[in-house]
Amino acid sequence: MSHAIVWEFLVPEAQRVAFEAAYGPDGPWALLFRQAPGFLEVKLLRSQESAERYLTIDRWESNTAFENFKSQFALEYQALDRQLEGLASSELRVGAFDDLPSAG
Repeated sequence: MSHAIVWEFLVPEAQRVAFEAAYGPDGPWALLFRQAPGFLEVKLLRSQESAERYLTIDRWESNTAFENFKSQFALEYQALDRQLEGLASSELRVGAFDDLPSAG
């Protein structure tokens, strides 16, 4: 079972290239997350209905792994968040989700 944090962003057209580079699987967020035990992956999705709308899905082995990351890398997280501020016109934490066990 894994744990996922889902965010929704609205990104102006002029910022899309920079946003995709920053929030994609090889961007600075993923590089920071990779330093922590229990990180699995970052997924970046763009809406088919609205080109300005994106979702990110940050996957961790468990909520505990994510909480440990937040404690251990709080300063780096805050610094990166400030550095990338303004790429999105709107940012919303959709929520935290756990995988369900497969039926069978």
